[in-house]
Amino acid sequence: MSAFDFSSLSPDLILDGIESVGIRVDSGLLALNSYENRVYQFHDDNLTKYVTKFYRPQRWSEDEILEEHTFSLELEEKELPIVAPLVIDGKSLFCHQGFHFAVYPCRGGRTFEVDNLEQLEWMGRFVGRIHAVAAQKPFVHRPTYTVDEMLYQARTLILESGFVPNSLTLPFTTILDQVIALAADQYQPKHEIRLHGDCHAGNILWTDAGPHFVDFDDCRMGPAIQDLWMMLSGDRQQQLLQLDTLLAGYEEFFTFEPNQLVLIESLRAMRIVNYMAWLCKRWKDPAFPRNFPWFDTEKYWEQQILILKEQMSALQEPPLSLLPA
Repeated sequence: MSAFDFSSLSPDLILDGIESVGIRVDSGLLALNSYENRVYQFHDDNLTKYVTKFYRPQRWSEDEILEEHTFSLELEEKELPIVAPLVIDGKSLFCHQGFHFAVYPCRGGRTFEVDNLEQLEWMGRFVGRIHAVAAQKPFVHRPTYTVDEMLYQARTLILESGFVPNSLTLPFTTILDQVIALAADQYQPKHEIRLHGDCHAGNILWTDAGPHFVDFDDCRMGPAIQDLWMMLSGDRQQQLLQLDTLLAGYEEFFTFEPNQLVLIESLRAMRIVNYMAWLCKRWKDPAFPRNFPWFDTEKYWEQQILILKEQMSALQEPPLSLLPA
């Protein structure tokens, strides 16, 4: 089975897999918005709603997936609002017809409002509570944020993929290499902990009881600022206010190290470069040409040159700093 091959993942296989762990499916399978894995909502004969995630083959090892589950369950045990996988007969990870999968309780919510300062402070407290637990021990099997994987390996994948148009290869490679060199030089984390890893607004669901996370699929070791910077938006003054608000909540539960602020733009550069590499890597998955039709166009790569130039400027600016008390 190849790294992108979901071709044998039929509805019957999914249903058989779910029922093999003792849950009777009494509805159709509603596909949810997920590209890396295949995720479906359903309900059983008691009308209890669940979500099942079938993991992309060969992306994570069994040990890496189990470590994700253990982290989620550890946070849930500490009464954090985490949607952790169900444990059935002592197991949270199951295998059927070569596919690993898990089953979760279904939890809904509305979108986190990144410009809502009250919600930002609440998110600060939430992430601070997560990090207070996360810092107690490291991951053993999950990876760590490194410039080798996130910048240099990603660069190789992009340039060897053949997607960059010949007419743009020189300007694209020139600015890409400049961004990578500066980001790699700036990325020198002093302290790394277990992270959610992908705290953008789309992964945060909000209810009247507050925020919750539904997916720890990208969890890995890294600096604490990785779980905070993606909640910042707008111009520099707006980001300073947002940062101050986030940290007001965060530091109720966990100490923030201000020297991590210099890492924000290098982490942003990693995300930009990795996103391009991810699309190149996954393009043979039929879901990607269908959902990202603009990727394989000259206009897309022209836009990436502009984005990289903007990121180069951001890397050269002074880092954000905490507002005076």
